[in-house]
Amino acid sequence: MIIDIHNHTMPRSYDSLLTPEDLIRQAKQAGLDAICLTEHDFFWEPAVVEELSTEHGLLILPGVEINIEEGHVLVFGLERWVYGMHQSAFLKQMVDEVGGAMILAHPYRRQLYPDEDLDSAVERACQNHIFDLVDAIEVLNGKATAKENSFSLSLSGKLGLKTTGGSDAHFPREVASCATLFERSISCLQELITELKAGRFRPIDLRKESSS
Repeated sequence: MIIDIHNHTMPRSYDSLLTPEDLIRQAKQAGLDAICLTEHDFFWEPAVVEELSTEHGLLILPGVEINIEEGHVLVFGLERWVYGMHQSAFLKQMVDEVGGAMILAHPYRRQLYPDEDLDSAVERACQNHIFDLVDAIEVLNGKATAKENSFSLSLSGKLGLKTTGGSDAHFPREVASCATLFERSISCLQELITELKAGRFRPIDLRKESSS
């Protein structure tokens, strides 16, 4: 089952020019089985997401991208903002209390310097304690360069963490570039969280799939 677990829409994400309707339409055209709405520090109401899903005939699941001190984390399972979520330990505690899941998004940001070789960058990045808190690392990000995604993949291998893919779409042209392939069928948010915690998934680059 192919799910793009990282997307942003307007006006809920301040930097997006992609409407929910355009995202859904293009996701269906691309053959995705489901998408996640992961706005910046904004929580969709589950009932509204369910209405969108029913209206458009596509499984849509709510998530959020939280801006923490160490970077950005995709979170599944929380439904509202609580002061202190910018602190990773506090966020982890809240996610654990509801049995949710956390994925470090685009880990190359703030970690990979332009003139630094990958091995040195990976060694340095491994010292970041955030990797002890997350369930997986996003290693295929649709907005990243090849070097940035290579860094993320090398980092995951060094740390032994599971890996995901996501478009990180903010504009129509970015929809369905990368996604995550799940081994089992998913029909609701809780099943998504279960599979993320179990590690039964892998990242896929849909741009390569479509050109092959």
